[in-house]
Amino acid sequence: MSYLRFDKTLMTNLEETLPKEILRTNRSGAYHCTTIVDCNTRKYHGLLVIPIPEIDDENHVLLSSLDATVIQHGAEFNLGLHKFRGDNYSPRGHKYIREYECEKVPTTWYRVGGVILKKETLFEHYENRILIRYTLVDAHSATTLRFRPFLAFRSVRQYTHENAAASREYQLIDNGIKTCMYPGYPDLYMQFNKKNEFIFQPDWYRGMEYPKEQERGYDSNEDLYVPGYFEMEIKKGESIVFAAGVKEVKTRSLKKTFEEEMDERTPRDNFQHCLVNAAHQFTNRQNGEAYILAGYPWFKCRARDMFISLPGLTLAINEQFKYDEVMVTACKAIRSFISGEANDLKVTEMEHPDVLLWAVWCIQQFAKMVSKEECIQKYGDLLKDIMEYLSQEKHPNLFLHANGLLYTNGYDKAVTWMNSTANGRPVIPRTGYVVEINALWYNALRFVADIAGEGAFRDSLNELADRAAASFVDTFLNEHGYLLDYVDGRMMDWSVRPNMIFAAAFDYSPLNTRQKKGIVDICSKELLTPKGLRSLSPKSGGYNPNYVGPQSQRDYAYHQGTAWPWLAGFYFEAYLKIYKMSALGFIERHMIGFEDEMTSHCIGSIPELFDGNPPFKGRGAVSFAMNVAEILRTLYLLNKYNY
Repeated sequence: MSYLRFDKTLMTNLEETLPKEILRTNRSGAYHCTTIVDCNTRKYHGLLVIPIPEIDDENHVLLSSLDATVIQHGAEFNLGLHKFRGDNYSPRGHKYIREYECEKVPTTWYRVGGVILKKETLFEHYENRILIRYTLVDAHSATTLRFRPFLAFRSVRQYTHENAAASREYQLIDNGIKTCMYPGYPDLYMQFNKKNEFIFQPDWYRGMEYPKEQERGYDSNEDLYVPGYFEMEIKKGESIVFAAGVKEVKTRSLKKTFEEEMDERTPRDNFQHCLVNAAHQFTNRQNGEAYILAGYPWFKCRARDMFISLPGLTLAINEQFKYDEVMVTACKAIRSFISGEANDLKVTEMEHPDVLLWAVWCIQQFAKMVSKEECIQKYGDLLKDIMEYLSQEKHPNLFLHANGLLYTNGYDKAVTWMNSTANGRPVIPRTGYVVEINALWYNALRFVADIAGEGAFRDSLNELADRAAASFVDTFLNEHGYLLDYVDGRMMDWSVRPNMIFAAAFDYSPLNTRQKKGIVDICSKELLTPKGLRSLSPKSGGYNPNYVGPQSQRDYAYHQGTAWPWLAGFYFEAYLKIYKMSALGFIERHMIGFEDEMTSHCIGSIPELFDGNPPFKGRGAVSFAMNVAEILRTLYLLNKYNY
């Protein structure tokens, strides 16, 4: 039985299936995302969603969906499903679904009378093209298939509505058509591997509704254009392959291409393989550069997310070559930033004060998980340049004080991962001495000193680390045994937040074992949930654990009690360091909470965040790189301890 499998009972229950989404991607940022019953519930959903750099830096929905209809003895059975205004669903094709599974590719079995039809969907790895294979498993009489494409040709941030400017022009090509609704967009090629008849029957389907956008307080209605439909006969045992992309294909090769692409897929037959598959989806290549996307469906490459995610997404699953590829681009971004030179790389937020320190941590994981000697050879000069850049106060928003700690101004602009804003100001103005920035700073000083070799540079780093260690404890450790979140003169944040866990998790820490244990224990008591660490303790003021409602309401809740899985990776690392072998069973039990997510939200992946209170519902982006990465790194650490 498939690890990711849903039977008829669940598939015909929209209350259960509409919250379950599926994501397939290629390596250039294009994706296919919808629900497991093929009913789009977000404006970001679509069958073919691709970046079009000639227009802007957003993704664009070209092909929203493709409705298949089974025709026997003149009777039509439409397998599609759309939500329209007034809570109306049509044509309710989900009632024909008998089974859905997603071991290698999303696969749906439909039964219409004596007809059993199997549908398999995959995204080509290196082309902006979606492939769908329909196989007539069984039929007792002549069967015809009709396919009706729903076109959008719009940004994922917008909607399309019926208009006179949309072009109805199309051209017949090999076993299909090409069409383009608006100037500036590429042609959309829709083809089959066998001859078919295209019936030009242009129309707009009006008033489609996306409930996920309603939940988020956004506009939620659009109209989609249907140019007509394709029709062809299909015999029992026959397979038909549909392709939609921005280049014409040789239709004779479609069956072979589908098989070859299928063979390359990682089977999602257990928890770890699901996460490995999800990890591969964040890899993004553009113009010869390699990036890590922060998440789907709306995130791009953010520097902090990239450095935190990279070890777990690559090294933890024995894919060093991918780490090396991304670091080539990342090193260019770092060099450009510290030299003040402009670049056209697609890495954002390099200027945030903790980013270079997370880059050092990322390289430190390479030294631990691959080779210290290879790390020195590849990144030794870069590490030295980063530390000199920071210690000489060349960073525009990091100031090295005489006490050895780094000071940053976060009052007017959010500068850490807790970056939500409201009315142009940070919801949490973390400013002054920020706890994880200085934990990262101390860790970086000791790590780079350790690999620097004998000499004045190493001595200067260690001398600075000695000062920082004493000041760190004096500044952050309070009489209750946990760390203040940030300190700025007489202003200090006594909230119990997860950012202190880094000081207990990093290999080099200014804290002693007793102090680390105190932090781990308070995180266990007040922050730990089955889905990660809360961003704020329920005992602290302003606790707001439910990430729901319109944008402004969600902004205030984003880091005020919501639970984040990626933080659990550092918590588990600290827990292992304190409790050693006795921690293994505890962590393995907590992994169950994440494994449950493999059949929820976006199946086979981990969403951006969770509500901080039961039932800990997944929210935000459907698949989030840092979360997948840190769970994979935790599994790596567990395996290392076990063997």
